[in-house]
Amino acid sequence: MIGTIVNTCTILIGGTFGAIVRGGIKDKYKSAMFDALGLACLVLGINAALPNMAKSEYPVMFIVSLAIGGIIGTRLDLAGRIDRLNAKLNAKAGKENNSLHGLMTGILLYCIGTFSIVGPVLSCLSPTGGWAFSEPANTFLYTNATLDLVTSAVLAASYGWIMLLAAPVLFCWQGMFYLIAFFFGDGMPDPMRVELSIVGGVLILSSGISILGIKDLKTVNLLPSLLVPVIFYLIKGLF
Repeated sequence: MIGTIVNTCTILIGGTFGAIVRGGIKDKYKSAMFDALGLACLVLGINAALPNMAKSEYPVMFIVSLAIGGIIGTRLDLAGRIDRLNAKLNAKAGKENNSLHGLMTGILLYCIGTFSIVGPVLSCLSPTGGWAFSEPANTFLYTNATLDLVTSAVLAASYGWIMLLAAPVLFCWQGMFYLIAFFFGDGMPDPMRVELSIVGGVLILSSGISILGIKDLKTVNLLPSLLVPVIFYLIKGLF
C-alpha cells in the first residue's frame, strides 16, 4: 500500500509545482505543452492498446465495448454535462479554461495501464502486504509514480489546480485493486486486465486526438466502455 501512497503523493507534488509555475508561462509555451501532451497521449494510448491486442481472448471485445459504452455515454450526455459544468467554472473564473476535460485526461493517464492495475495487486500479495518501502513488489507503483510526477506537472501547468483532484481518484482506483487482491487472492483475471488495457488505451488515444484539435471525439462519452469487459468477465465467471 506504500506504493499507492507514494504514487498519490507524486501527483500532488507534481500538480502543485505545475499549478504554481503556470501563471509565469507564456501562451506560446502553454500551446507547445498542449501539443506535447497530445502527442504523449497518442503514444501512451497506442502503447497500452496494441501490445495487449495480441493477448486478447476476444479480439472484437474492445470494439463491442466502445460501441456499447459510447451509446450509454451519449444517452447520458456525459460530455455535455462536463461541457456545461466547465462553462459555469469558466464564467466564475472569467476566463476560458478546459479544466474538467484536462482532469478527465489526467485520470485516464494515471489510472489506465499495467502499472496502475497490476501494481496494487502485486503489492498486496507481497510478504509485507506492500507496507515496506523496500518491497520489490512495489516496483511497478514506484515506476508509475515517477511517470505521474512528470505528467502531473505538465497537466497542472496547462489546466491548473483542478488537476490535484486526480490524486484521490488514483488512490481509490489502486486501493480498489489492492482490496480485490486482499479478499480474492490473485485479484482480477488477467483476460479482464488485458481488455481494460486495450479499451483504456483507445480512450487515452482519443484524448490525444482531442487535445491536438484534430477532432473532438467526446472521450467522456466513451468512459462507460471500461465497464463492459468487467461486467462480461464477472458474468462469465458465474458459469
